[in-house]
Amino acid sequence: MSPAKQIMILIAIGAVAFAGYEGWQRYGQDLAQSDAAPTRPAARVISVVTAPVTLRAMETTIEAVGSTRAKRSVEIKPFADGRVVEVAFQAGQAVDAGQTLLRLDDEIERADLVEAQARLKDAQSALKRAETLRKSNTVAEATVDTLVANVAIAQAERDRATRRLQDRTVKAPFAGVVGYSSVELGAQIETGDTITILDDLSIVEVEFFLSEDMFGRITPGQKVEANAAAFPGRKFDAEILSLDSRISPISRSFQVRAFIPNTDRILPAGMFMHLSIILDADQTLTVPEEAVVVDGNQSYVFAVTQRDDGLRAARRNVSIGRRSIGYVEVVDGLALGEDVVIRGVQKVRENSLVAPKSAQQETVTSEATGT
Repeated sequence: MSPAKQIMILIAIGAVAFAGYEGWQRYGQDLAQSDAAPTRPAARVISVVTAPVTLRAMETTIEAVGSTRAKRSVEIKPFADGRVVEVAFQAGQAVDAGQTLLRLDDEIERADLVEAQARLKDAQSALKRAETLRKSNTVAEATVDTLVANVAIAQAERDRATRRLQDRTVKAPFAGVVGYSSVELGAQIETGDTITILDDLSIVEVEFFLSEDMFGRITPGQKVEANAAAFPGRKFDAEILSLDSRISPISRSFQVRAFIPNTDRILPAGMFMHLSIILDADQTLTVPEEAVVVDGNQSYVFAVTQRDDGLRAARRNVSIGRRSIGYVEVVDGLALGEDVVIRGVQKVRENSLVAPKSAQQETVTSEATGT
C-alpha cells in the first residue's frame, strides 16, 4: 500500500472517532438535563358535590315501644236467654251508638207487654170512675186509695214487660267497630255468652314503660311520634295522656299512656308501635348524613378549603350527635358555613384538588339534562 493511501485511511479513522466522541458528549448532556429536570404531570382535579354546614332544629328524643288499645272496649253480652232470630252485624263493621246488633225471639215478651198495658188501662179506668163517684160521696176514700195503688202496680208491671221486651234486642252501647262472633242464627244463647267485642277506635291509646330517670321529664301533653311496621314511612302524631304515680320496685320503671287520634280507624287494638317522645328541640350545626364517613370508632368528613393552588379537600374528624331525617348533628370539628363533600367522597383523599358544585347546582343540572 502506498504511503498516500495509508495517510488517507488514518485521516478517515480519526474523523469517525471524533464524530463518535461528539455524539457521546451530546447524549450525556441530554441525559443529565433529563435527570436534572423531569417533566411533572398535571395534578388531577376531582369533581364533587358539596353542601354547607347549617343550623337546624334538632329534637332530643327517647325511644319506647308499646301496644295499642281501644279508647273503650266491651264484651257484648245479652241481657236474657233465648233463641237468636237476627244477627245484624259483620266483623269489622263500624256501628253507631244504639244500633241493633242482635235480636232474640220475643213473641212471649210482646204478649206480656200487651197484657200489662191492658191491665194498666183497666186500672186507670177504674180509678177514673171512682174519682168521679168520690165527688158525690158514693165511693169511700179507701177504695180510691186502693185503685191508685192498683194503677201504680199496673204501671210497674207494664215497665217490667217493656224492659223484658227491650232486653230481647242487643244494641251497641257506643259507636265503634265490632269484632268476630261465633253466634249463629237460630242458636240458643244465655246471659253469660259473649256475642262480640266492640272497640271504640276513634282514639287509640298506647301503653309503654320508661325508666325511672325519665320520670321528671315526662308530662301529659308532650308530643310523641309513633310508627308501625304495618305502615312503613307513615308517622302518627300522638300525645302523652297520663303516667303512673308509682315506679315499679322490680323493674325501676313506670307506666305511661299516650293517645293517637284515629278518626279513619286505620289502627286496630293490639298493634305493636315504636314511639319517639320529644323532650326538647334546639338549633345545632348539621351536615347531610351522606357527608359522614365512619372508620371504626372515628367519624370524619372532607371539608373544601382554599389553598394557593386551588380548592383542596381537608379531612376533618368530627363528633356526631343526634340524627334527623337526612341530617346528623356535628358536635365538634366543623364551623357554620363550611362546605363539605356529600357526593364523590369515595374518590377524595386528603389534600385532593377538587372542583366543587353545590347540591342546588347539581339538582338544576340534573333537571336540565333529564337525569
